Amino acid sequence: MYKGRKIGVVIPAHNEETQIGRVIETMPDFVDKMVIVDDKSRDKTIEVVQEYQEKNDKVILIQHEQNKGVGGAIATGYKYVRDDNFDIAVVMAGDGQMAPEDLPAILDPVVDGIADYSKGNRLFTGEAYQKIPKVRYFGNGFLSLLTKIASGYWHIADSQSGYTAINRKALQTIDWDQMYQTYGQPNDLLVKLNVNNFKVKDVPVEPVYNIGEKSGIKIRKVIFTIGWLLVKLFFWRMKEKYIIRDFHPLVFFYFLGGFFYIVMVFLFARVFYHWIFYAHIPAINALAAFFSFMSGSLFTLFAMWFDMEANKDLK
Repeated sequence: MYKGRKIGVVIPAHNEETQIGRVIETMPDFVDKMVIVDDKSRDKTIEVVQEYQEKNDKVILIQHEQNKGVGGAIATGYKYVRDDNFDIAVVMAGDGQMAPEDLPAILDPVVDGIADYSKGNRLFTGEAYQKIPKVRYFGNGFLSLLTKIASGYWHIADSQSGYTAINRKALQTIDWDQMYQTYGQPNDLLVKLNVNNFKVKDVPVEPVYNIGEKSGIKIRKVIFTIGWLLVKLFFWRMKEKYIIRDFHPLVFFYFLGGFFYIVMVFLFARVFYHWIFYAHIPAINALAAFFSFMSGSLFTLFAMWFDMEANKDLK
């Protein structure tokens, strides 16, 4: 136990035969259970975990009959921890990329009641740019910006970090069967937490790379997949939080911002058409295009500001 709280660590694992042993061996003693969810590994991950089970009764192994993705594995672990009445569920990857030394810092905001959900932020440290592969670093930064807009947690960065802790109330509130099952799971969860008004806190953690892990993430594919997911989640949050559950006029500002941006595109298209084919720019057309751009920008910025104000108590 940690400060009187029962801690369950969910460890999603897929083809981690070389790494999973290190995760188990370095787990802090205060952890009550390690719930390892094997997501249909093709290597000897299961055999390695079973060997540790014989020596350590804290190790629990759950096997998926088919591959569900990292989000699906985490959801399975969360349901186990929830149903076994743990106080806090932590997620640590099966590839050893999450430093166990950072676990107390991840737990403290949730244990102390400061937050319902805490997550690691690898970008706080000055070592992040040197340690994180450059493509992943900039991809993470781009997705973090989109996640701020989609989730309403404007104070949160490093949205793709999976090093997290969540309390029992949040575990019991979120429908884990509806959780996104692949690499967009952290983004999906942040949006659902915001709709339910849970407090989230970023915690500085050490970036861990080049320890033998093999990433299954294809950045060029994932950034578009998660980007599209975030667009859909943004509209879902607007509807669910600011229309259905409680009304807020910021939805009108976002609507008007989007409307003027669409009008702007058509007006600028007409400006360039006349410029290219007639060497002439209609003055009224150009003025209207710039007016649409300014109006769209102002409405959108005001909507973001209202969203920040509406969520400032969720820090």
